[in-house]
Amino acid sequence: MAEFTLPKNSKVGKGKHYPAPAGATRTRAFKIYRWNPDDNANPRVDTYDVDLDTCGPMVLDALIKIKNEIDPTLTFRRSCREGICGSCAMNIDGTNTLACTRGIDECGGKDVPIYPLPHMPVVKDLVPDLTHFYAQYASIKPWLRTQSSAPAATERLQSPEDRKKLDGLYECILCACCSTSCPSYWWNGDRYLGPAILLQAYRWIIDSRDEDTGARLDDLEDPFKLYRCHTIMNCTRTCPKGLNPAKAIGEIKKLMLQRRGA
Repeated sequence: MAEFTLPKNSKVGKGKHYPAPAGATRTRAFKIYRWNPDDNANPRVDTYDVDLDTCGPMVLDALIKIKNEIDPTLTFRRSCREGICGSCAMNIDGTNTLACTRGIDECGGKDVPIYPLPHMPVVKDLVPDLTHFYAQYASIKPWLRTQSSAPAATERLQSPEDRKKLDGLYECILCACCSTSCPSYWWNGDRYLGPAILLQAYRWIIDSRDEDTGARLDDLEDPFKLYRCHTIMNCTRTCPKGLNPAKAIGEIKKLMLQRRGA
């Protein structure tokens, strides 16, 4: 069984090599991070040579093929396969993205390295522990908060202009690609909310139907929750939905300044 060598002083050990079936003429090697908390072994990177002629075009197709036909112990999350649920977020070819929307031919190197989202606890293999991330999301109370009574015969309405303000915000699928690409979140993730949660916070702050804007801004007036953002822009570069969390964070900061000057 062939093996490959990782960089010197790497904490990830050598893994197994699973060759492509005999006769395969068009193959691609997928180097996948493996770790099982139950086997008391160090993490490793296994290499799977996949026959592209019998595989779909997306990285997720390759992962499913590996699990179904080569190694059933491989563990990863996936659901919609349409870039909507965010379940298959992982680090592919050095970029945080969705396995279901990243084409194999979009990966530039000879091999395709696949790791779990960086700087997150790992449950197993490519599955990160998002417990803290979701707790941060819950902390911003992501629902419409109102004091007035609901209209008796209609929904709470807003103008087309106000509705348009939500574009570029409501599309966030909470995949965590942006937050886990942010050095400020790596360093201060226990207290800094990170770009994904702050984008979600701005989505409710800017919603014309919400009546708790002041309290929402008060909750973010903290040296760490909001102001650990240093506009590094990794979040915007990596978002698989093409959103701009850095801009949303900047808009929240502007609202904070306006309040102080009022």
